[in-house]
Amino acid sequence: MKFKITDITIKKQYLNQYFLKNKVFKKGKEIKERNKKKNPYFDTKPFGPELLDLYRLHQIILKYKRTTILEFGVGWSTKVMANALLINEKKYSKQIKDLRFNNPFQIHSVDNFKKYISLTKKKLSVSERKNTFIKFSKVKMCKFNGRIATEYEQIPRVNPDLIYLDGPSQFKVKGAINNISTSHYDFMPMSCDILKIEHFLKPGTIIVIDGRSSNYRFLMNNLHRKWKKFEDFKNEQYILILDEPPLGKLNAQQIKFYFN
Repeated sequence: MKFKITDITIKKQYLNQYFLKNKVFKKGKEIKERNKKKNPYFDTKPFGPELLDLYRLHQIILKYKRTTILEFGVGWSTKVMANALLINEKKYSKQIKDLRFNNPFQIHSVDNFKKYISLTKKKLSVSERKNTFIKFSKVKMCKFNGRIATEYEQIPRVNPDLIYLDGPSQFKVKGAINNISTSHYDFMPMSCDILKIEHFLKPGTIIVIDGRSSNYRFLMNNLHRKWKKFEDFKNEQYILILDEPPLGKLNAQQIKFYFN
């Protein structure tokens, strides 16, 4: 598989123009980025978009022709990915008819905050709403391979070709394991949902992890299959691709579509 991610340094002016051109944001409306100096633990207001991270995410979906997305944690990313899928649908809907994608050009998201789900839905355009499916689920403390972690009680029933990890909120979780809970400010997010479905994922699948460096290390220590990794420590963005031989003829055709 030909897959390459490079470090990117792009002026904010270009990023604004890019998102306006692709109709992610409305013309004339100020795009106010997230203030990274604010402590997210104590800032209760929703974050503004992080344009550089969202640009890379948008580009990955377009360049590697993603068709089905599973998102953990809603926000600006939901809108950006829904937009990219609409672009792919216009370009590739005829090409994928025989590739057996059962949720083509759809994003399925899950979050444990009804407030953020409501705010995210308001951001979506009419077109973006048609291919976006958002599910609310509670989150509980659990164990994975003897390690304390969190899991959603329910996740969307899809087999994605791109997974985006930016949830759940570590502070709204049920229960504790041996009195340990991520709701304590000195702990950090530690989701194990991806690990529980790893064996279902098809070669060619991409995972993007936004921030959550400790969670990324936990995943890397527990994933069992052959993942090629790209680590952007400066922007705290980590990208994995399942780099294995095809499962069969159909998967080989899918991989050829993604990376040709």
